[in-house]
Amino acid sequence: MASRRTEVAIEKIIASCDGNMRGALEALMLVNEHLEAELHRIYAVMSRIGQPDEECFETLH
Repeated sequence: MASRRTEVAIEKIIASCDGNMRGALEALMLVNEHLEAELHRIYAVMSRIGQPDEECFETLH
């Protein structure tokens, strides 16, 4: 079961897409793609400056 905070966030996302579940899903997938690309850029920068602690990577996920 999702937390109340998650439920509210889901309702807001669906409402922002005029109740269109497919539109809400598409919006979330686009945001996820953007975040994944950002992580790849961070990993690329980190690999150029040296190997980070394992702890550092855990906080990014």
